[in-house]
Amino acid sequence: MADYGFYHLTRSPLEQVLPKLLGRVLAGGGRAMVRMAEPARLEALDAALWTSQDPDWLPHGTPRLGHATLQPIWLTTEDAGPEGAPNGAKFLFLLEGTESARLEAFDRVLDLFDGGDDQAVAAARARWRAAKAAGHALTYWQQGARGWEKKA
Repeated sequence: MADYGFYHLTRSPLEQVLPKLLGRVLAGGGRAMVRMAEPARLEALDAALWTSQDPDWLPHGTPRLGHATLQPIWLTTEDAGPEGAPNGAKFLFLLEGTESARLEAFDRVLDLFDGGDDQAVAAARARWRAAKAAGHALTYWQQGARGWEKKA
């Protein structure tokens, strides 16, 4: 079972939060797959990661560019395949309410959702219930004045 963390964004937008989390994965020698819902958002996030200032280097790729096995971070709108992420990632980032049928292929799942969007919060609660029923180890993190705060 995956270690499944829910990240409730209440103070900073995704474009500020995601690069820092991805930077931590890379600093630890890990690889990440980032799944989002819309191809247009994928293109925007691709551009944002290339111009990120914190951290200032986030090597990544997309299906349009190819060569998934060479990419430490893989941005996609598709779920992982039967063997897991095409880049061998053990960290899965779920954005924009996306889900995965292949959670067992990952050591850690990070589900980021916008706390200012009531529909996104309700959908995250439904994903929490489903992940709990599936037996995943769940954690809930919320942005606070001093950074991420783990909640009970």
